[in-house]
Amino acid sequence: MRARPNLLILMADQLSASVLPAYGGKVAKTPHLDALADAGVVFESFYCNSPLCAPSRFSWLAGQLPSKIGAYDNAAEFAAQVPTFAHYLRRAGYRTVLSGKMHFCGADQLHGFEERLTTDIYPADFGWTPDWTRFEERPGWYHTMDSVIQAGPCTRTNQIDFDDEVVFAARQKLFDIARGRDRRPFCLRSALRTTLRSAICICSRQTGFQRRSPRMR
Repeated sequence: MRARPNLLILMADQLSASVLPAYGGKVAKTPHLDALADAGVVFESFYCNSPLCAPSRFSWLAGQLPSKIGAYDNAAEFAAQVPTFAHYLRRAGYRTVLSGKMHFCGADQLHGFEERLTTDIYPADFGWTPDWTRFEERPGWYHTMDSVIQAGPCTRTNQIDFDDEVVFAARQKLFDIARGRDRRPFCLRSALRTTLRSAICICSRQTGFQRRSPRMR
């Protein structure tokens, strides 16, 4: 019987494929991700089911369209009764672990994962729910042009601090799994807030591919 593979899933926020050298980008320097792309599988025909953060994540986990599961905005509840791939993996005998940002709204903060290593960087309540009867009004705390006009180099942010914690917890869990007696295959999903910076810290040390696969269209 063929051994079931371990799964390490890295997800970064606000990362456009076009900036990566694997997709023709000329500016970003990503040697470790380039190595993964060269030795692994690169998908060239794909799309995101929602331009919004939470609905996109919920759709990806559930394998269903946002409209099917009621994920209309970043304040929508991800219903606990919606099965995710983590539920199916656990049923197949996998150990499922979550580290980092998921933006789950509602009481269920696991959605099939049996262990969560960090808290979230965004609230789990419904404080982001918009007033759709006054759609022309934008809450004062909501997205503005500040992220553009104030952009520039910085030493630290709360998002960098959060990602450092996510990476540390994920790497430590991989070490613990390697040392432990639990022989189940694992699925570790690490979700980062600041695009590339922290993802490289994990994949450059923990992930390897042994053969080259074709680009998938």
